[in-house]
Amino acid sequence: MHQTTITFPQIGLSTRDAHKLRGYFGNLFKERSPLLHNHLEGGNGFRQQYPLVQYKVIDGVPMLVGFQEGAKLLMELFLEMKEIWIDGLLLPVHQKNIQCKEQIVGYMPTDMAYQFKTLWMPLNQRNYPQWRDGNEEERNALLQRLLVNQTVASLRGVDRGPTPEQRLACKLRVEGRKTNFKNQKMQAFKGSFTINAQLPDYFAIGKSVSRGFGTIIRK
Repeated sequence: MHQTTITFPQIGLSTRDAHKLRGYFGNLFKERSPLLHNHLEGGNGFRQQYPLVQYKVIDGVPMLVGFQEGAKLLMELFLEMKEIWIDGLLLPVHQKNIQCKEQIVGYMPTDMAYQFKTLWMPLNQRNYPQWRDGNEEERNALLQRLLVNQTVASLRGVDRGPTPEQRLACKLRVEGRKTNFKNQKMQAFKGSFTINAQLPDYFAIGKSVSRGFGTIIRK
């Protein structure tokens, strides 16, 4: 799998600013590709597939990560990234780094360990009541099922989904956290997990991954 990662190490932002990066670059290059903002061409609705360009702030460092076609697109745009506007403030780009890799991604016969670098948001309106009303064992079983399903969905989004014979299973250790999302309090989680799949650093799982949520690294 192709992966391109662009970082701006001299620009410090907070984790919650990831969606502002998405808004800035998505608008700046909106005529270049819908992959940058996940809207369909002509602005008629949203692209429903796994986001192939994702915006993150990891340990204070702004980051754009592209997979497959998104990786190629970021390579093409790298030299044009000369400044960033956030909340009306101009942030000149004096230093930027790009890393392009071919990643081995997908099902593995053995477990691998990962840590969430940003909050994971697995729940939606349909399954939140089930989590809210469940006991500890039921909650954990639900979250493990969601993690597996969302990992499979993410892998399929980059054309690396497991076959029917390659069943994924995970062990999860997370703590609940509340986060503000579109002016609403949302249930999210921090922590780590193991799963029998190889996933690259800065891959993302769950809801709103284009805005930086659910970003993982290998432990």
